[in-house]
Amino acid sequence: MSPDLDVITIGRASVDLYGQQIGSRLEDMASFSKAVGGCPANIAIGTVRLGLKSGIVTRVGNEHFGRFIQEQMVREGVAVDGIHTDPDRFTALAILGVKNRDSFPLLFYRTDCADAALNEGDIDPAFIQRARAIVVTGTHFARPEAAAAQRKAMKLIREVGGRIAFDVDYRPNLWGLAGIGDGEARYVRSENVTAHLQDILPDCDLIVGTEEELHIAGGSEDTLEAIRNIRAVSAGTIVCKRGPMGCVVFDDAIPDSLDKGISGPGFPVEVYNTLGAGDAFMSGFLRGWLRDEALSECCRYANACGAFAVSRLLCSSEIPSWKELDYFLSHGSTHRALRYDAALNHLHWVTTRRKQAFPVMALACDHRLQLEDMATAVGAPFSKISRFKILAVEAAARVANGREGFGVFMDGRYGQDALFRAADDNLWTARPIEKTGSRPLDFEGQGSLGTSLIEWPKDQVIKCLCFYHPDDSDDLKLHQERELRRAYEACRLQGRELLLEIIAGKHGELKGDTVSRVLERLYDIGIQPDWWKLESQPSEAAWAKIGEVIEKRDPFCRGILLLGLDAPIADLEEAFRKTTATPWVKGFAIGRTIFSDPARAWLAGELSDSEARDELARRFEHFVAAWQSRGRPLPHQSAA
Repeated sequence: MSPDLDVITIGRASVDLYGQQIGSRLEDMASFSKAVGGCPANIAIGTVRLGLKSGIVTRVGNEHFGRFIQEQMVREGVAVDGIHTDPDRFTALAILGVKNRDSFPLLFYRTDCADAALNEGDIDPAFIQRARAIVVTGTHFARPEAAAAQRKAMKLIREVGGRIAFDVDYRPNLWGLAGIGDGEARYVRSENVTAHLQDILPDCDLIVGTEEELHIAGGSEDTLEAIRNIRAVSAGTIVCKRGPMGCVVFDDAIPDSLDKGISGPGFPVEVYNTLGAGDAFMSGFLRGWLRDEALSECCRYANACGAFAVSRLLCSSEIPSWKELDYFLSHGSTHRALRYDAALNHLHWVTTRRKQAFPVMALACDHRLQLEDMATAVGAPFSKISRFKILAVEAAARVANGREGFGVFMDGRYGQDALFRAADDNLWTARPIEKTGSRPLDFEGQGSLGTSLIEWPKDQVIKCLCFYHPDDSDDLKLHQERELRRAYEACRLQGRELLLEIIAGKHGELKGDTVSRVLERLYDIGIQPDWWKLESQPSEAAWAKIGEVIEKRDPFCRGILLLGLDAPIADLEEAFRKTTATPWVKGFAIGRTIFSDPARAWLAGELSDSEARDELARRFEHFVAAWQSRGRPLPHQSAA
């Protein structure tokens, strides 16, 4: 059987918590970002992002963090057949900070953790032999059981002619050579560790380490001598990582100078955080090495990936995708701090965000003022609105029947419990931030928009409605554009999808180019939302123009959802037909046409809960069928 995986990594998988207050002591940090961490886990994710097929062998706890790692690996596309759930141990944890350009405090919580308990029984021969290569790491040779597991995997891969890559990954305190609070320590001399590593080196085809890591592997603090010592016991390709100087590679006899090895260009970038840079580097090198590209090209990939990592905060989350890396290698960047490069950031976001099922068919019930007006008209208390929104979610879930792509638009003012229910039913969810009916655009709540969003689940799409017409006054447009930029930047900073709902027809004539002009303007000022939600257009030609703008300005856009605006059913069915002029319309979000009549009757006490739910489901199902009848498919698969 031919291998279906390029590489399997073996060893550490942790949850990394990164302090968000840059320039602070770890003692003083107040909030943290969470990401998958651990050298092998980072490399598994990094290589998948760079176009390889990767798997991992590790252990995680039977708890929330363990499930997070498994779920994130699946989202990234890593084969998880080798992830074992340990019922008795917690998932490993690392807490990290950035104090300054040279100090990165790091705490490892690894006492009797799940991944450290890896043993030979966790190595499945059938899984290992699916790969062309494996990556073993130095840290997991520090414990006898984990070391035996890696040695078993090495033997198995050799039996099928596969290759072995060794990331020295030297952490002195994980070998018991530094205190529990000294996770930042990079090098402690140890003849015992050197002896362990030199017993491994003869079986390795690729050996990668920093100068300090090669010192421990080679048993000398003179880098060239250490490399010669490694060559004396191993014929493998040796890669020496040299930070901002790039790297140097030796695939044969060791010359009399480090500078005479094979090298690739370094990339002068601002160092923001060095943690995880080595894992990004290894991912880039493996991209070339496992595809048998020239070693100089492997170096170029590796150095560029390392440059991305040191210019960003997190580890696995920040490793570039292949599209992002290729763009950087082709175009470079005008920013030494790559995290400020808008083009690269956009490419990173759109190529690493969660996959999405298409089309999206949503019951929109994020209305607030309209439902308050209905309640007032029939003498019902506003408190009843919350219950009605739960009924709407239950109706949408019934129609979805577990299928992907169905969703709801739901607010937090009256719909908090409905949002909880939508999450339980795995419905795609969009949540509004705009103050209802505001023009110029304003946001609900008090204080910073970004601060408000911190409390919102990451999988909720942020929806922002703006009444914007291209013929508005300059002052009005500038005000609205400023607020839209705030929304866009807050979403990008926090890694959230943004859906912009633009309604132009309420405040001016809706011509064939009205909305396409709006989109052009918003793209011009640097706003690239994940989604657009747009009103019905006057013609197929108008939809075609809109589609052409998106195709030209942001081909990574998720697409357009058609909104309803309380239009009659027949008008919306005709609107469905017109949208076939462009493939960029990926679904619909219809609200009042579905819920207005049932809401009035239910608020007035004329319908029971079950009757209202049934009617909502019937009306929503009607539009699902209408969408399908116009040649639009039902949700059936996930796409990037």
